[in-house]
Amino acid sequence: MPMSSLPAAILSHMIAVSNVPPPPLRSIPNLQKSRNIDYGQLNALCRMRGKQHSRTNILSAHNVFMKQYPKIFLQKKVRLPKLFKEEEKRIPAEDTAENKPAQPDDAHNIAVHVKKARGGRTLYGPKQYEEKVVQFMAILKKLPIHRTPSEHNIVWKMLKTIPDLTSQLLDEHLKILSKNVISETWIKGSTVIGNDGFYIILKGLARPRTQIYKNLVEERDFATSFTPQSFHSFVFSEDFRSPLLTGVGHTLGQWSTFGTLEVAAHIESETKEYSVVTEEDCEILKIPANNYAKLKTEKTKLENQHKVKLIHKCPYYVEWPTLSIYELVTFTKWKKFPPGHVIVESGNIISFVAYINSGYCKIYRNIIGLSKPQSGKVKKFQKLVYMGRLNEKESFGEISVLLQVPFTCTIVTGKDVELAIIEDKDLH
Repeated sequence: MPMSSLPAAILSHMIAVSNVPPPPLRSIPNLQKSRNIDYGQLNALCRMRGKQHSRTNILSAHNVFMKQYPKIFLQKKVRLPKLFKEEEKRIPAEDTAENKPAQPDDAHNIAVHVKKARGGRTLYGPKQYEEKVVQFMAILKKLPIHRTPSEHNIVWKMLKTIPDLTSQLLDEHLKILSKNVISETWIKGSTVIGNDGFYIILKGLARPRTQIYKNLVEERDFATSFTPQSFHSFVFSEDFRSPLLTGVGHTLGQWSTFGTLEVAAHIESETKEYSVVTEEDCEILKIPANNYAKLKTEKTKLENQHKVKLIHKCPYYVEWPTLSIYELVTFTKWKKFPPGHVIVESGNIISFVAYINSGYCKIYRNIIGLSKPQSGKVKKFQKLVYMGRLNEKESFGEISVLLQVPFTCTIVTGKDVELAIIEDKDLH
């Protein structure tokens, strides 16, 4: 049977192609790994298989996959810039030894050791301190209204270093008084009577009047055994009813103090209890007693206004007249209690009426219950049950104090509590 033309052509072509040699082999190009991919994490991600068909397993596998996915990307490490240290210039040892002033040997100087033990300054301080004193005295020469805020701050910081002031005045009061202090210049032989203020010697020497020793000895009732040896300062204040002596001696030097902060001392100006005589030209700082009295009056006025607002906002005192509340304010005192403090127990009569200024108090009721254990005997037990709490601008204790009725609950502070209290003796 004869073949068709098409199969014969294909057959002849296949015979011809089989005699042709194959093309030469070519190498596959190498793949470069990306610097931004972690291939270990990528392989771990590819091996994850989710063969479970339930919906919950699919969701959990999806969440695991999404958590793992960001880990295949490498994060670039943030490099902080280098810090360049400036090389310090070395000073030759010879120059430093020559520039330092020669200080005397204080090993055998008893005055230096006494001042250190009392917290005072050493006799040979650095030059920076001397410059501060000079600057301090120059500022005091100015009128208070001409001083800048930074100069007022310098005066306040210098006054804080004087123990006789810090022992009598609060820091906030001293800061206010420092804005009105002045410096007075007294020539040699002058008599300075300190009945109208508190005085601090900044420069020069002064000697207490002889009558000072006599009066102080008579007041303290040991005239026969009292022998003055070293005098540093003597202080009179309303807070210290008796004179406070920090040492007695023949002269008063720099930073010694005398005078009083009591305005009542003006009446006794003829007694010369606070007077000194200057032995050389002196610069003396003065804190007027009137300024301190005005400061205390303003403070008392502000406290009373705050107490009136506190009492007026309490629920039982909203309709009270202001004059009646002012009568209560004259007897109120501030008192603070720590957290968890039991102010009054159930069954006791409280000793004061309280107005909560800050914090809160918890109220507990003492409940007596019955229990029947497995033994079969009924037993009584007591338990404190939380009933509520007293918040700011609320009061308690009026009925118990006025009617002498015991409290039916226990009051415990929930946190730091500040109360304005009126004691029962003041109310009765």
